[in-house]
Amino acid sequence: MAHTGLSGHAHTGHWGNRGLQAAFTLLILSSAALPVAGQSSISARPSEATFAGFGAAVAVGDGEVFVGESRNTLRPGIVYVYRRDGSRWTELTQLKAPDATYGDGFGSGLAIDGPTLVVGAASQNAIFVFQKEASGTWRQTAKLAPADLAPNTGFGGAIALNGDVLLAGASGADNGTGVVHIFRRSAGGQWSESGRITAPDAAARDVFGGAIAFDGTRAAIGAPGRNGSSGVVFVFTHQNGTFTRSGTITVPVRQPPRGGGPGQQPQTPPAPPQAAFGVAVHLEGDMLYVGAPVLDLVGSVFLYSWNAQNSTWSPAGRLLPFDGMAPQQFGANVATSGNTVLVGAPGGFGGNRGSLYVFERDAGNASWIGARRVFAPDASRGGSFATAVEVSGSTIIVGAAGQDAGAGTAVIYDIDTNSGEWTGSPVESPAEALPAITGDKVDCTEGKVNALFECGQIDLMGFLPVSAIGGGRGIGINDIWGWTDPQSNKEYALVGRQDGTAFVDMTDPSNPVYVGEVKKTAGSPNASWRDIKVYRDHAYIVADASGNHGMQVFDLTRLREYSGTPITFEPHTTYTNIASAHNIVINEESGFAYPVGSGGGGETCGGGLHMIDIRDPKNPEFAGCFADPLTGRAGTGYSHDAQCVMYKGPDAQYQGREICLGSNETMLSIADVTDKADPKAVSRISYPNVAYAHQGWLTDDHRYFLMNDEGDESTAARSPNGPMPGTRTLIWDLTDLDDPQLIKEHYGTTKSIDHNLYIKGNLVYESNYTSGLRILDISDIRNPREVGFFDTVPWGGNDTPSFAGSWSNYPYFESGNIAVTSIREGLFIVRYRQPRPVS
Repeated sequence: MAHTGLSGHAHTGHWGNRGLQAAFTLLILSSAALPVAGQSSISARPSEATFAGFGAAVAVGDGEVFVGESRNTLRPGIVYVYRRDGSRWTELTQLKAPDATYGDGFGSGLAIDGPTLVVGAASQNAIFVFQKEASGTWRQTAKLAPADLAPNTGFGGAIALNGDVLLAGASGADNGTGVVHIFRRSAGGQWSESGRITAPDAAARDVFGGAIAFDGTRAAIGAPGRNGSSGVVFVFTHQNGTFTRSGTITVPVRQPPRGGGPGQQPQTPPAPPQAAFGVAVHLEGDMLYVGAPVLDLVGSVFLYSWNAQNSTWSPAGRLLPFDGMAPQQFGANVATSGNTVLVGAPGGFGGNRGSLYVFERDAGNASWIGARRVFAPDASRGGSFATAVEVSGSTIIVGAAGQDAGAGTAVIYDIDTNSGEWTGSPVESPAEALPAITGDKVDCTEGKVNALFECGQIDLMGFLPVSAIGGGRGIGINDIWGWTDPQSNKEYALVGRQDGTAFVDMTDPSNPVYVGEVKKTAGSPNASWRDIKVYRDHAYIVADASGNHGMQVFDLTRLREYSGTPITFEPHTTYTNIASAHNIVINEESGFAYPVGSGGGGETCGGGLHMIDIRDPKNPEFAGCFADPLTGRAGTGYSHDAQCVMYKGPDAQYQGREICLGSNETMLSIADVTDKADPKAVSRISYPNVAYAHQGWLTDDHRYFLMNDEGDESTAARSPNGPMPGTRTLIWDLTDLDDPQLIKEHYGTTKSIDHNLYIKGNLVYESNYTSGLRILDISDIRNPREVGFFDTVPWGGNDTPSFAGSWSNYPYFESGNIAVTSIREGLFIVRYRQPRPVS
């Protein structure tokens, strides 16, 4: 197939340039608050495009290809520039913001026209202009940042450039109403804002400016959130520097069947369908293409032609995926070249693998003569192929921002203009990683460790990045537990990775050693949520949203086999009565394991306690279920996490019985599971401003239970009582298990989201995402006070709630060393510097 000319790469913008997962959450949220999937199952499944997102924004210039990587956490945003070298595409250079910083969002949007490249940096509310010099070097010449723009508007995510006019969307502005900023370049080469375009009858969550196409004469601007995410496209005519609205296009509404005879009540007109119409817009000559990627759960692309006689856009057809699989997200982006139309469907073909549809027209554009699909060269690397697509002549760039666990990849295709054959050249960025810190302890001095990590009273013993504990490109880590070898007294950290479980010998904490791994169950996908607990020298491993993963059982004494080379171990057995599970709880005194949050197959027990007898560690046996259907969001008794103990607290009625305390999404649930054949609910209780009851732990005397709510810091701003003043820890008095009393809501020194907490003596060890490990002294239970902290995230602030940073910690080693996981960063081994008593 011949590819001649370019119809839009220099002047179109579409939602794919801001990260594809956003396009399908915009249905109810403005782009000012596009959610990253939580690190627990608040959402149904993890997002594949949460992290670096290489390939979420792409562009094609004159002999060059540009790929944005805007969501980096361990380095600033980057735009990679590739140029052909003979038969190969090689990296020419990397472009960064002059004031590059962690998390600056540089590369979130791209547009190019001739020697001018425009790069959005949505996190900064800025756009950078680069000019290509005669030597071929790209030089930054301007930074555009409207002074009155509020934070987090998505400014620069969707941008369109034509000549000396630049349109930049801020689709999250004014609670998601959205606005498009107009910039012009003077004869002297200076850029300045010359006006703004707003939607008629603008309303919150319209997301106006989420997609922009501009050919110099006409601009098509999508508002895919309007009318309950039905979506609208507004068309403007550009003349003499002024943009005048010339058309409004909405998604076609199916008409109901006509009624019967006289006297029959007229039928109510159907509501506009949920379509996200306008997520992608593309102009080519007198043709307009509009993507509606969630229409009918499959997606569509609608075609419109310009009728010069009556100055209107007329329907000119509709493109659909010819296999009709759902959900496809077909129409998430559109690009054209000559008689070829390329449509991205990054959610299609099972597991969000994604694909690119290629449609061919005859020379006169009168009829469609061919259609086919193109898949990622290596499907094993994950999904979201065709997150972004651009074309120029015989060069096509296809981004796959979800591959490699969200690190992202892209493929540059060259098309033989004679044979029509495509030749693909995969490209990717190097893996993100902080350098390891080993050899010696690094003291916390003047509030910092290595001038990088903020701290207070906690020293760093050692640090290994994810890449040093078996994690490949894009892989993050999650939960953690510990094991001490009773024979050698060696201390091991058992670290959950998205693709398996890593074992680290941290006996010498300043020289930790990666010993080996147990990979995820064959056939299961990577898991943002993996959990490990230990019983009698055996590790029990579960994973959530992971197909038929089951519960792996691994004999930890095999770690003694290590002799210098990391070992890939096989589990001794895999318990298959569950498929996926969010967490696993083990009562080492009773010898029972309790996977919770089960789903996807097997005996789910409503997501409550799936009880397993593990007293014979290698031969687990199902023992029963418990779920309190009056708790949990779905009314099934779903338990997000729990702690089960042989109770020794002050309530005499239950002393010596096996009691489980469940953090059940909507409330605290207490159960007596002593008799596995007849477990009983003891009590259940909610609390003020409940968002997501997540996890908790008993004090050593079993009188108090400290619990965290993973959703309150991020959702409380919408509550009647306003935002939380700090990270909230709930303290329950369990003197009477039948009637728990909330005695304290403790607010921390930052506003980060709390995740997992554990208690040892009078100290509480909280992993609070972006603010890292926080240690509270609860000697006075009603007045906890922070006595130490170690911030594992060397970027951003701690008062904007987000799901990044420290997932969990294990404080129970006899040595006093604490193992802490941080999702993108790695494994930290730290030690609390106990204050010396005053004599």
